[in-house]
Formats: sequence, structure tokens, C-alpha cells
Amino acid sequence: MKRFAALFTKLDQTTKTSVKVAAMAEYFRDAPEPDRLWCAALLSGRRPRRVITTTKLREWAAERAGIPLWLFEECYPVVGDLSETIALVLPPNTREDDASLSETITALRKLDKADEETRKAAILDAWDRFGPTERFVFNKLLTGGWRMGVSQKLMTRALSQATGIEEAELTHRLMGSWTPDSVTWESLIAAPDPGADLSRPYPFYLAYQLEDAPEDLGETSDWLAERKWDGIRGQLILRGGEHHLWSRGEELITDRFPELARAKDFLPDGTVIDGEVLAYTDGAPLPFARLQPRIGRKTVPKKLQAEAPVILMAYDLLEWQGEDIRDRPLSDRRGLLAEAVGALPPDAAIRLSPRVEADTWDGLAHARAISRDVGAEGLMLKRLAAPYLAGRKKGDWWKWKVDPLTIDAVMIYAQSGSGRRATLYTDFTFAVWKGNDLVPFTKAYSGLTDAEFREITAWVRKNTLERFGPVRAVRPEHVFEIAFEGIQQSPRHKSGVSLRFPRMARWRKDKPVSEANTLQDLQEMLNQYG
Repeated sequence: MKRFAALFTKLDQTTKTSVKVAAMAEYFRDAPEPDRLWCAALLSGRRPRRVITTTKLREWAAERAGIPLWLFEECYPVVGDLSETIALVLPPNTREDDASLSETITALRKLDKADEETRKAAILDAWDRFGPTERFVFNKLLTGGWRMGVSQKLMTRALSQATGIEEAELTHRLMGSWTPDSVTWESLIAAPDPGADLSRPYPFYLAYQLEDAPEDLGETSDWLAERKWDGIRGQLILRGGEHHLWSRGEELITDRFPELARAKDFLPDGTVIDGEVLAYTDGAPLPFARLQPRIGRKTVPKKLQAEAPVILMAYDLLEWQGEDIRDRPLSDRRGLLAEAVGALPPDAAIRLSPRVEADTWDGLAHARAISRDVGAEGLMLKRLAAPYLAGRKKGDWWKWKVDPLTIDAVMIYAQSGSGRRATLYTDFTFAVWKGNDLVPFTKAYSGLTDAEFREITAWVRKNTLERFGPVRAVRPEHVFEIAFEGIQQSPRHKSGVSLRFPRMARWRKDKPVSEANTLQDLQEMLNQYG
């Protein structure tokens, strides 16, 4: 743990990318292999399961520190991080410990099925053995709130420096459903077996929002324009006689969309298609809300399949007959994809994402303007000569989304944030008018500048009407423009609607509360776009 805590300190104390990469590379070269593996797992989001509630940790920390629980609770929002608060209030450790990262995690995981008394004894013992930084890291492992301030991309760069393996190859090796239980450092990094995980996807290629004039991209003939559909980005993988579907978040979602199973009967083994899973019927996509009930299900009953049938809208072909073809230009990959999808029967549930035809940028702008009418979010622009890259890159792929929907709403509740924003009010509830009453309809926590968050925080502290735990009811005096991507009916909400990706577009200091929008305005939006 000392070595891993030292790595955490180095990463936490610098903003320089080169220093962070060098520190991780040193760790990957020198640490024991089980610790290297767990470090890679933690930095790629593969956290150990939380074995104790934060409520119990607060109680035990206050007890060990010899302070009342209310005093601990007052300290927490000032510090802004539970793990750090615990590490600070505990008395100094009385013993030293040289347990490794992997040994510590193994001991933690054994507590999963232990009774509360055993868990408490083990955690108090660990707090007494670890120094301040190791204790903080241990608390992070306990709560599952692990974050080291580096992206997986930086971690992969460090791995490349430490091992001499190309970054692109390492990025692919780290994809999929591996855990430190299912692989070793040798099998995952040093000498991977190509057939060890036939379900492994490729890293997704992601686009930036187009900010400049589209004319700056050159001739339209150099670009493929297609609709930006509102579904779940996924890769359909056909290898070893089986099919697998991965989401962009590296979640295996095969069983939730059994309609795609028939593809393996018609496409060759060694096929990987990048596309969008859409609820789809009668030749048109359905709203995202129709797809949502299937997202959280491990298995999908036939009734739900009938209510929300799906297709994979195919964007790209990454592997064909076992060959990785990502380096080929999009025009070649698109041609192969068109042939492959064109030979499929309708019940294979795969469609080729149609090209949006236009000879000029004005023509494409018109096609973009009607996106919501056809159930899309805008256009995707892809350079026909471009390979399929990994991650978010600028230059060859752009998303040209339609402007968001907006509504002017009144802030009625405020709640403090977490982490570095724990001392600020950043999470707000907004309402619209229904007659003379304000009806809450959405929450938002992003979109303002740090200066604006500080300003509204000072106002909240002076204008709190009631307190409900961490939530403050405030005077309805401020109007904010709320931007969102979509609207849908929701019986769970008092307003009857819910928004997709709401955020604060601007603070409308120029607008009185009486001129905020109404629930009727939201209903009209629902009728038009829902």
C-alpha cells in the first residue's frame, strides 16, 4: 500500500501530464505484478465491490476519533470528501504495515460476507496500521469512490512506456470484461492470448461537436453525412460461432437485445459492426424513452420485445472475416458494410445507416434542421478517407447536432455538490408555472461558471426558507434557462414529464420570475418532440 499511496500522492500533487505518466510508468515497471494488475483495473474503472455502507464508516470513524457523530457530520462538508474526512479525524496510527495493494484488496473482499462485528474489527485494525495517505487510499477502496485524476488514456500511455507495447494495442487489450480475478498481468499485458476473449470489442471512435462553419471542412464530396441517432452506441461482435453486444461504456448487453442473435446465422465469423441500438418499428426510430425499459433488464420478456422492438443501425465495419480493417479508409469499410447488411433478411434486425445526400453545405444544413422530425439529434460528418481511430479525436469525425431545446425555469431547491464543490451549492431543482403555483420538473447541476456557482451559493445561504437534510428550499427569485436534448412523458414526476440531459444554459438575471415558462409550454414541447 505504501508504494500505491506514493503513486497516488504524485498524481494528486501535479497537473503536468508528463509527470503523471512518468509516475505511473515507474509503478508499472517496479511494482509486483498483482499490484500492477490491480492498479490498471482501478484506473480503468474496475473497482472492488463496496463491502460496507458509508453510514457505518461515519459512525465507526467518529467513535474511534472520540468525537460525537454530529461533529463528524459538520466536518464532512467542510472537507468535501468522506475518505479524507475519516483520515483526518482518526488518531495517528500506532503500528506500521507493509501489506501490498493486492493483499489489501484481497483482505477487503473477504469481508463481503462477514458479519458486521467482523467487518468493524477488520476496518478499525486497518485504520490503526496505515499512515495518513495509505489510510485515505484504503478508505477510497472501502467506499468504491475511487478516482485518481487520470484518464484511462493516460494510464495506457504509461503502460506503453513501461512495457514497450504500442498504445493502440494496449487500448484494445484493456477492453472487455476482464477483472484481476479472470486474468494475470502476463495474460493481459505481457503475452496476451488472442483467443482468450473472443467477445472483446475494439475501442470506440468518438467525435467532437462541430463548432466552426461546416464550409471550413472543404468539399461535401469528401465527407459521409448520416443521421445522429438517439439510442445506445454498441458493437456487435460475431466470433467463435457466438454473438456479443457491447455498449460504449464497456458493458456487455447481449441478453437485453436478443433480436440481434440471428445475425450470426448470416454474417461470417470474425465480423464486428459499430452502430446504434434503436427502438424501431414501421421503418422509423421510436423515442429513446421506448428503449429505456430494456436498458436496465438482464433478460427481456417477449411482451417488452414486442412493445419496443430494436434494430442495430449499422455505422461502420471494424472487422471482416477475422481481419481488423480499421486502418482502411471509411469509403472501403462502408462499401463492405453495405454489401454485408444488404444480404441480410429483415428479421436479422440490422439496417445500414442511410447516407444523407446533399451536394452543398446548405443542403446538409437543411437536413440537419429537420433532424427532430425524423427522430434524430443532428448529423454526423465523417471523412471518407479516414481510418477508424480510438477515442475522441479532432479532424475526421464531427457531430453536428441541432440546437438544444430550452425552457426558462425558476430555482426552488439547492443542494451542495461533492468533492471540490462540496462547499458550494451546485445541484438545483427547477420549476415552471401552473396557474399561480410553481411545479418542479427537473434537476440540473452543470452549465454555470465557478464564479456563478460561488455567487449563487452566497445567495442560497442568505435566502434559505427551509431545510430538508442537505436540501435547501430557497426564495423563488432566480430564473435559469434550462437546455435539454429531449422530453418524454413520465408518470413518476409531478410535472408529468422528464428531460433528457438537462443543464443550465445561462442565468437569466434579465428575466423576472413571473415570465418563466409554464407547464403548458412543457406539454406543448412533449406533444411536438416527445
